[in-house]
Amino acid sequence: MYTPPMFKPDRAASLVFAETRGFGTVCAWDGKKPIASSLPFYLGYADDGTPQAAFHVARNNALVRLADGRSSWLMAVNGADTYISPDWYASPDQVPTWLYQSVHLTGSVRTLSDAELGPHLDALSAKFESWLGPKPPWTSSKMTAGRLETMKKAIVGLVMTVEEIEGSFKLNQHKSDVDHTAVTNALALQSDAAARAIGEQMVALRPQLNYISPMSAIEPADGRNAS
Repeated sequence: MYTPPMFKPDRAASLVFAETRGFGTVCAWDGKKPIASSLPFYLGYADDGTPQAAFHVARNNALVRLADGRSSWLMAVNGADTYISPDWYASPDQVPTWLYQSVHLTGSVRTLSDAELGPHLDALSAKFESWLGPKPPWTSSKMTAGRLETMKKAIVGLVMTVEEIEGSFKLNQHKSDVDHTAVTNALALQSDAAARAIGEQMVALRPQLNYISPMSAIEPADGRNAS
């Protein structure tokens, strides 16, 4: 991943981002072409602290036969992204750009044993069910034993030993406070949720600046301040 120094997050921030996102695109090389699948995952850690990304794919997925525990795979974890118009800057002579957050995890991948697959599935569903509170979490115990075993036979669990972590959080860190504020204010007014999400990340970078909120920028028809 090409990352200018001003956009490069540290290792801890990259891992937090990947774990929080929990969804990525895994890519491996079959000797002739890349093979990729988009899938959910969670991060765990080996006894020595090495990160491990655990996920699973359909048994017929071509990735299964490539999980030899030796060859290097890539997992790309992307967050929100948005286009930035030059018109939004306070300074002249700007160019269009794209802001985004992305982390790449690289490492060898092995298959999970039958004994490891059940705990993996429980951990994965628990991660995402926790997002839905106060709903009581779904667990595999709600399935009949026969149905659960049938579903488990249709998939293969995989785990990546993460050997390299690369990140790029391109959030206009190199721009002045004036331009930072102007772009952030413009993003707050966009209808696209990803644009607003990037704006929120920019506010978090420089919380001391004065920003508008989407509502404060909207004047009622009679000219009174919105409340």
